[in-house]
This record gives sequence, C-alpha cells and structure tokens, in this order.
Amino acid sequence: MTTVIDVDSRPTGDDPFEGADDSFDAPRRRWYHRILSPIREHTTAFVIFGGVLAFFVIYFAPTIFITVHSGEVGVLYLRFAGGTQTDRVLGEGMKVIAPWDRLFIYNVRVQEVKHEMNAITDEGLKVKLDLSIRYHPEVELVGLLQQQVGPNYRDQIVIPEVESAVRTLVGASSMTQVYTLQRSVMQTVINDSLDHLSQKYIRLDQIILREVTLPDVVRAQVENKMTQQELAESYQFKLEVARREAERLQIEANGQKAYNDTVNPSLTPNILRWQGIEATRTLATSPNSKMIIIGDKNGLPLILGDGSTATTPQGK
Repeated sequence: MTTVIDVDSRPTGDDPFEGADDSFDAPRRRWYHRILSPIREHTTAFVIFGGVLAFFVIYFAPTIFITVHSGEVGVLYLRFAGGTQTDRVLGEGMKVIAPWDRLFIYNVRVQEVKHEMNAITDEGLKVKLDLSIRYHPEVELVGLLQQQVGPNYRDQIVIPEVESAVRTLVGASSMTQVYTLQRSVMQTVINDSLDHLSQKYIRLDQIILREVTLPDVVRAQVENKMTQQELAESYQFKLEVARREAERLQIEANGQKAYNDTVNPSLTPNILRWQGIEATRTLATSPNSKMIIIGDKNGLPLILGDGSTATTPQGK
C-alpha cells in the first residue's frame, strides 16, 4: 500500500496557528501576522539595531546609571534644559540621567585638610604654622556652589580664606604671642573666615593649630623667656604660701595667748591639786604596766610637782 504525503500541507512552523481548528479566533490570527510579518521581512535590520542599542547602553552605562553614596548629594547639569539645576539637589541612591547630561557628586560630610603655611609677625620674623581645617558645604546650597565655584572649592576658597585670616592675626601678634596662641584666638580666626566662606556656601567648623615652628635662635630665646617667667611666678607663689603660713601661725599664737589669759586666773592651787589627784587616779586604774612616783609633800605625781619645792621622792 502506498502512502502519499502532501508536502505543501505540512506545518512550516512559521505560523503557530497553522494546523489549528478553523474555529480559532480569527482576530488573534490577524494580530499575530500584523506583528511578526515586519520582523520576518526585516530580521537582519532588527538584529543590527538590537546590537547597536545594547552596545550603546553598555558603553554609556557609567554616565547613565550613577550612584550617589551615603553622605553625598548630586547636582544635575542639563545640557539642553537650562544647565546647572541650582534649586534642587539629588539625594542618595541610584540615579538615571541622559548620557549627554552630567551629575556632579559632592561630599557633604565634615571634611578635614591639613595645611602648612608661613606668616610674618609684627616683629618681621617668619614662622611656620601647621593647621588642621575642618569644613563642609551647605547641603541646600550645593547647586550654587557648583555653579559659582566648582568641585575644587577647597583649594579655591577654604584654604585661601583661612590663610588670609591667620596671616592677619599673626601679623598683629608678637613672636611670643604666636608661640602661645590659645583656642580663643583661633576662634577669632574661625569667625573672621566664616563671614567670607558663608558667602561662598561653605561652613567652617574648626581650625586646629597643630604646631608652630620658629627659627632655632628665636625659639631658644622664647623658651628661655617663658622659663624665666614661670620661675618668677613660682617664686611669687612660694612667697604667697610663706605669707599665708606666717599669718596662720600669728593667728594661732594670738588664740593660744587669749586662751591662757582666760584660763590662768582660774588655776588656783586647789584646782591644780585636784587635777593632780585625778591624774594619779587615772594612772592607777590604767591596765598597762606602770610605776607611780609620788613627788612633793602634797602627794602629787612627780611630773606635776613644784620644782622649787621638790625633794628626794619618798616612799617606795
């Protein structure tokens, strides 16, 4: 028996509805052909377009997908829509921007920069100062900072303003005053610098004077002067202590004299004899080993007797 197969009647695989029941929804069949027919006709073009698009996304991904990390904010620059956006900043997280735009990242945490500088005192002597400057940009004004100064604001604004304030302070101070700059003095520098930096959208937190380096000869003279000053202050302190001790002894002697002047009139012979008897009784009742020596004719202990009338002790 011979079987005949109609090749044209076999499913080609191009149409998923081929071979389906004629009762299948005809609108769905028409929709399918309307979508896939252009793709079949332009397969090569679609493949090329997909490859170009994938390359474009991968190549420009670093400028399209940008992460704003913790402690940072972003300032958006729109190339075709007004430039720098000064009225808002972008917070932390993933940001998606057009590849022709730019997102500038700013660290808004407290930052520190160590800086060395030279200054001239009012005596015309050169000193070297080692500073530590702590600052941070104002978060709400970072857009204006980006537009008017830029990311390099530390070197363009912070350090020059602090240097100017410190040089003004040192120029009005002597070498000894510079060598012993106090915290209150540095606070004056902060206040002077803050007025200028606040106009540039930056907050100055603290200036720490880490070290003052003087010329060797000048440093030896300053240290010797300070040593002599401390020695003079120590002598003044010792004199003050001695004066206070003399006053204390004088007050104590006056008190003792006043006491004696008050008590002496009441010390009659009978009172003294009675106190001697009480002392003898206390010695006799003491549990410790003892030897009682009877002194003068009044029967008082020897130590309480009258030396002018003391005789050789009687008894055993």
